[in-house]
Amino acid sequence: MVMAPRLEQRLGQSLVMTPQLQQAIKLLQLSNMELLEFVESEIENNPLLERDEATPAETTDLEPGDGDSFADAPALDDLNLGDPKDIEMVTAVELDANTTDAYEDGSVSVGQSSLAPSASGYDGDLPGLEETLAEQVSLRTHLDTQLGLANLPGHDAIIAAYLIDQVDESGYLSEPIEDVVAALGTDEAHVLDVLRTLQSFEPTGIFARDLAECLSLQLIERDRFDPAMQVFIENLDLVASREFTKLSNLCDVDAEDIIDMLSELRELDPKPGLSFAAELSEPIIPDVLMVAHPKGGWVVELNHETLPRVLVNTTYHARVLETPMTREDKKYLAEQFQTANWLVRALHQRATTILKVSSEIVRRQDAFFKKGVTHLKPMVLRDVADEIEMHESTVSRVTSNKYIVTPRGIFELKYFFSSSIGATDGGDAHSAESVRFRIKELIDAEDSKRILSDDKLVKLLVEDGYDIARRTIAKYRESLRIGSSVERRKQKAPPK
Repeated sequence: MVMAPRLEQRLGQSLVMTPQLQQAIKLLQLSNMELLEFVESEIENNPLLERDEATPAETTDLEPGDGDSFADAPALDDLNLGDPKDIEMVTAVELDANTTDAYEDGSVSVGQSSLAPSASGYDGDLPGLEETLAEQVSLRTHLDTQLGLANLPGHDAIIAAYLIDQVDESGYLSEPIEDVVAALGTDEAHVLDVLRTLQSFEPTGIFARDLAECLSLQLIERDRFDPAMQVFIENLDLVASREFTKLSNLCDVDAEDIIDMLSELRELDPKPGLSFAAELSEPIIPDVLMVAHPKGGWVVELNHETLPRVLVNTTYHARVLETPMTREDKKYLAEQFQTANWLVRALHQRATTILKVSSEIVRRQDAFFKKGVTHLKPMVLRDVADEIEMHESTVSRVTSNKYIVTPRGIFELKYFFSSSIGATDGGDAHSAESVRFRIKELIDAEDSKRILSDDKLVKLLVEDGYDIARRTIAKYRESLRIGSSVERRKQKAPPK
């Protein structure tokens, strides 16, 4: 083989996420209050941006049967990675700020999406409360930082970001894997593969699905998860009841070894997430408002009271252009003008996207708003994404950390997504959330002398029209933090 330099031409496709695209993705995921902070920072740093102090126009409700006015408007399909043209759209499309929509059946009306002025800041010279608090890293921030360093491929990064959203303050994964699979429309093996990667993050034990897995991850990291310890961890109920003789027989070790294993267990952290700063408790401020339409159906609009409204000061820009400037000054001015225009467009895109997703959710869950949680329909991200012609990842970001105020209370948009449970009569499927609600109803109403076993719950639910297995009952009961029939019998037993 002759070694010699040569030229080769190769054809390939690659996706480059520009800083503006990354920022657009970030804006879509922010809540209204987080967006307000971001825009305030941009106004401080960009001399061409200014607050629009004009009073927003009043919302105009659409009459049922009106035409669709934003069906053709391009949306922020931020991670539709299949077509590079979509990436250019993020910075090139101008959207109408006063976007409205009505479905043909008149069930949902969408109000004006104009961006409202901000009311931030405090009067007087005293610093605000948040300025007096010591800055501490939260668990969410710590995990997001590690995710950024992990450099996961696109789809894996989407799954990882979703799983991070499901971690509770103790560090446990709060949503069952089956529900994650249903929500993201992917396969279980892929989710579990990403989960294993996340379980390698610090602190050790994070992303565990239960106490046994949390302790196991820490023991594996210490190289102490031998077969005997594995059996020991699998029987934590015997540890809690101090049945050490049974444990000794199961683990095939003597009493002295059991004592050593107990000592090792005490050195582990059962709640690794609590070592980080707790998130500050803040009142929930809805991002979307929903009210009943006088002629039937619902009116959906953005909560423009919490949305920043910004303008590009073109007059100031034109005046500065007329003055003598160096090349660096001209470059700086051009960059700031481009950034300002991009921000205004991105805010309009974000508003339109949230309205589309919210109104589709309301349309699909009409029965829930009228009759209650037992009528919540099963729905996954793909259902909404296909209907409004967006990518599932866009819908996932829109529904993350966003709340809607409804006649039945304030709900996170993610609440309305759940997997389906079949019906015994072959009718419409039931949502997993409605099944959980029914299980809790039955257990709350049970007689202390006649505790319902999981098998009995299966029979009752089948009679109600739910096609459900016993293991599913147990899984949902555990997700509700409800003990087994044996534990409840002890809890509800009258004092002797």
